[in-house]
Amino acid sequence: MEYQTRGVPPFGASRLLYTAARESMGGIELALRRISELAQGETGTVRVTTGATTVRHFMSEAVVEFRFRHPRVSLEFHTDSSSSGCFAALAKEDLDLAWITISKPVRGIEQRPVMDLPWVLAMRTGEIYADRAWVSVEELSGLRLIRLPGGSSSGSTLDAALTKSGVSLRPDAGIADWDTALLLAELGVGHAIVPALPGHPLYGDGLVRLVPLRGLSPLKVGWAVRKWDALSPFARSFADAVTRNCRARATRIDPAVI
Repeated sequence: MEYQTRGVPPFGASRLLYTAARESMGGIELALRRISELAQGETGTVRVTTGATTVRHFMSEAVVEFRFRHPRVSLEFHTDSSSSGCFAALAKEDLDLAWITISKPVRGIEQRPVMDLPWVLAMRTGEIYADRAWVSVEELSGLRLIRLPGGSSSGSTLDAALTKSGVSLRPDAGIADWDTALLLAELGVGHAIVPALPGHPLYGDGLVRLVPLRGLSPLKVGWAVRKWDALSPFARSFADAVTRNCRARATRIDPAVI
């Protein structure tokens, strides 16, 4: 009766209590693991959830650096197909870090942007726009694009941006993740819009061309954790290494282009 007099349905109150209890239990589990790691000294495990291609493009140098600095600390990766899946795994499992596409606030999760990834148009040398310094989003009308999966965070973000821009596209030339989309573009299957990944040179000197795309806001990527203050020194060290290496290898595009 007390809940009813306050205008809060019993079911809603129960759900709030359950959510709070679950988050508290997750924090307790992490704290117990931190205590165990401290007792063991320079040992432990850093658990990361991320997309299937993230380790290659964003974390490879950091993994080598971290293993050199902390040889007795294990790195454990759990892959997921979308940022929403990473959020869910982070909230309910014993994970330290998630590398995600930065999104709207998520209850019980802290997000920390690391870098902005400008969009580029990928195509085979000799295709339309391959010799351009940049391409505007309006010029995409009429192209057959290799699309990113709609269920992925980057794919849904891109689809929303293209719809907002009023771009009218021909039927898809396929649906693929970032790496496969680049390969298909190189093989001449179609054009692909992908983020400018760290270390990938613009334009290039091979069969695939990457031309800056004007008119789309960059894709924000970075870290998500349950609570930054509760991270172990090892998890913080790995997160810092990834951040530092990513920013050092970021693709530089003239701001006038985007």
